[in-house]
Order: sequence, then structure tokens, then C-alpha cells
Amino acid sequence: MGRVNIKPQSSYPLRLLGAKSINVLALPLIQCRGKEAKPEMAQCYHHSSVLLCSLCVFLPSILAQAAEFNLPLKAVNLGNWLVTEGWMMPSRFDGLNGQLLDGTQVQFKSTKLRKFLSAENGGGAAIVANRDQASGWETFRLWRISDKKFNLRVFNKQFVGLRGQGATVVAVSGNPITTETFDITRKPNNPNRVRFRASNGMFLQVKSPTEVTADYIGATSWDDNDPSVFEMNVVGGLQGEYQITNGYGPSAAPNLLRDHWNNYITEQDFEFMAANGLTAVRIPVGWWIAYDPAPPMPFVGGSLNALDNAFIWAAKHGMKVIVDLHAAPGSQNGESHSAPRDGYLEWGDSYIQDTVKVMEFLAARYGNHPALVAIELLNEPRAPGVKLEDLTKYYRLGYEAVRRHTPNAYVILSNRLGPADPQELLQFARGLSRVVIDVHYYNLFDPKFKQWNLQQNIDYIYNDRASDLSKVTPANGPLSFVGEWTSALDFDGATKEESGRFAKAQQDVYGRATFGWAYWSYRCKDDPWNLKRMIEEGLIKV
Repeated sequence: MGRVNIKPQSSYPLRLLGAKSINVLALPLIQCRGKEAKPEMAQCYHHSSVLLCSLCVFLPSILAQAAEFNLPLKAVNLGNWLVTEGWMMPSRFDGLNGQLLDGTQVQFKSTKLRKFLSAENGGGAAIVANRDQASGWETFRLWRISDKKFNLRVFNKQFVGLRGQGATVVAVSGNPITTETFDITRKPNNPNRVRFRASNGMFLQVKSPTEVTADYIGATSWDDNDPSVFEMNVVGGLQGEYQITNGYGPSAAPNLLRDHWNNYITEQDFEFMAANGLTAVRIPVGWWIAYDPAPPMPFVGGSLNALDNAFIWAAKHGMKVIVDLHAAPGSQNGESHSAPRDGYLEWGDSYIQDTVKVMEFLAARYGNHPALVAIELLNEPRAPGVKLEDLTKYYRLGYEAVRRHTPNAYVILSNRLGPADPQELLQFARGLSRVVIDVHYYNLFDPKFKQWNLQQNIDYIYNDRASDLSKVTPANGPLSFVGEWTSALDFDGATKEESGRFAKAQQDVYGRATFGWAYWSYRCKDDPWNLKRMIEEGLIKV
């Protein structure tokens, strides 16, 4: 039997016994991709015979899912599943221990002058070695080319390289090429003592506090008087999707990630969630999912199949799905969970069209799936790096992209993190239908929470958080959603039992959100962040 090539913009709604339109793209057992097709965006292929079998087998669950669902939702985030967050499961990075990954922040001190390398003016000028103390201008962010070759990015986002055909070391290029690539040689028994081989084959050396050149020839004894030797101090790093894929590389990363996707979340987890009162899952995804099965390097294909499975399992167990764009092209917040290469926030107007394409893909694929309840256009954009005018422009275009494929799914708009008015999206959202404002509440990331005891944290929920939530829950406006919260407490000695009491207070207050709430997260190495474990131990009841 021949095959029909169905582009992701296509949809095949089916009306059964008066039920809502059902998208047959969503049915189990019919998701497959032809090897011969290598489109820009992922595609789907279907055998009509398999389709008919799927309809017969899954018709009862399809009709059940067509029924109206109840708000507010009681949801959980499936964090660290399809978008890597290393802190949640550090063992995923065990094979990269001791290696320099993308986004590692490093400082270099000349062993001879005892001065730090610095990008003069933060970039756009020469590299010097005249600083006694290290801060932003003396910190370099690595782009990993291989386990030995790197680009070095400076404070103002230029790359360290050679000036023209000469040996003077500068930071002026906005795009790294051969002249901005260095071999970093580490001393065998002291890996934090390093040398840099430039593209001309010679090593960097410090000739004076204001003269750093790439013209040192020869071996080294690694002693302090060698002008080509530097002490390296690692001051920060990232453990996100870019780091794990580019770190393990194309030979190891695909199997490692696919094994994780197949085992971290399974159908048994959806059965557990449904049995314990959860009604929905919020699933973070990265922009590269739209290019599955062959996303741009270093990302790995296969997360789309895992997301397809989640929809199948949700439908089978009577749950709903929120698809959340957690990592946008260019990174909307610079955090590991938005998959930046080096921790810089790059997302803005120039990335809007690429991000809309991702929304178009997701809406086309899942827009009429009976398990879909909402698509979140962007997770945690950070102010002031993400400008409000850029965000609302994108939210308008993203909303329209979703609406081209479904009139019923809710569209979720995440508030900006950082110095931003929590009500800044309300007027914009009033002009749209079936929209939700997403806010994230953590009693963390602020010194005051470290000083408070349990009762002070609980009081803050009933007073301050309740007030905050009411401000984004207008009577005749968009719905409100506490899309992330946790029972983790920040003071020393907090017990799991105290976390359970803290969770109850938050459930009381966040239950007033008109769209619902979503706990972070279903699984995590740390108990209070692990809703499954907290439920199993009787500490949280949904």
C-alpha cells in the first residue's frame, strides 16, 4: 500500500458520534517517520490500515477524552525529561566529570606576572594582563569545539582571537572562526594549569601587563616563570541540553538521551499520577523538537517520539497535557533549562519568527488532540533582557499560530521574571480568547527565605502570595495559573514533614488560580522537589 506524506501543517479531524473533532495524528500506533524524508520540520506518515486498527482499539478512550474537563487543573511538571536540567539528576553528567563544557566560566592568571587576563572595556579591544582582582571583564565563557579546542567569549559577547595575520590577542569578533579557536593544553597532574595554542600554531604569552601575544614557541616545564602558563579558575558553568549533547558528542549523546527519555517517564508514571488525583502534566520542550528526527547539532532527535507517547498515555489515563516551550532559540533567560550555549540571554526580535515556527509545528501536530489542554508560548522570559514590546509581539504571533490549528486549546502567556510589573500582560491578554497568565512562585532565591522558619514561610503564602495571585486573577480577564511551585524550603534543617505542611498551605492558596497549578517536579534527586516521592510517603495529598 502506498504512503501519504502529511506535512505538519495538515490536520485530519474526525467527528465520531457527535464528539468533538479528534485529530487522528494523535492516535497511538500511527506515529512514524520515513527515512527518505529530511524536511526542515518534522513530518508524519500513516498507513491507512494501521489507522483503522487504531480507531477500533482506542475509540472508547478517544470518546472519553472528548468530554469537557474541569478547571482548575492539578498538574505536575515533567521537568528534566525532554529538556535537561543537570541539578535534578547530576549523574547524567558523570561521564563528563573534569571536562570543560560549553558555558563554563573561567578566569586565567599569568603565573609570571600574577595578573589576570582581561578583555579591555569588556570587549572590542585588546586582551591585557593587568588586573589584580577578577570580575566580569576577567571572566571568559567557553564554547566547546572538542575536548581540547575552544572559543572564548568575553563580557560584551566578542570572541578572543588574533588581530589580522599578526600575533596580537584581541576580543573584537562577533562570530568565531579559525582565528578565534584555541587549543587549551592542561598540565597532566594539575589540570587547572593551562596553555593556549593559537591558530598560528604558537602559544599565548604575557610579555607585559598590556601586551598579550600568540608568538611563544616551544615546550614548557610548567614553572611559574614561563610567560605562556596560566592558572585557570572555574567560577561557573551550565548543565543543560547544550552541555550534555555537545559534551558527550554525536557518538555517545544519542543513545544516552534516548535511554533517558525511554525510562525517566513511562506510562506507569501517568497511571500513578492519575490514581493520585493529578489531572494534567506540564511538559517542558525545547525548540529543536520541531526539527526532529534530525535537529541542528548538537541536539539529538527522538524527543518528539517521547512527547507523542505522553499524549497517548495521558489520553489513556484521563489526563490533560500542557506543552510548554521551555527553551526558545537564543535562550530567553540564560539559565541551563533554556538550553543556552554559554549562559547569555540572546532571544529577542530577531528570534521571533523562528520561535513562531516552533509554535506552528506544535499546534499543527497536537492542536486537535483530545488530551491537549494548552500550549505555553514561552517559559520564564527574563526582564530586562527580554523587552516587553518584543514579548508581546511574539505572544501575538504565537497566539495566532496556535489559533490557526485549534480554537479550543488554551494559550498560556508566561509573565517575565526579574524587574517587571506582574500585571503588565493583563491588558494585552484581554483582547484574546482562552488565554492564561502563568506565574511561578518559589520561597527561594532570596536571602529572606533562608532566615525564616516554617511558620513565616506559611504566613507569606497566605498573605503575600495570595495577594500576588489575586492581582493576576481579574474577574473579567485571562485565567491565572501557578505554573511552577514546590514544597522545598530554604532554611537549614528543614524536614520533609515541614515541606509537606508548606505544600498544604500552597495548595490552599494556589487552588484559587482559575486555570490551576503545576508542581515542580514529578521526579528529582531532592525529596521536596520530587512530588512522586512526597506522595508515596504520604507527605503531600493532591
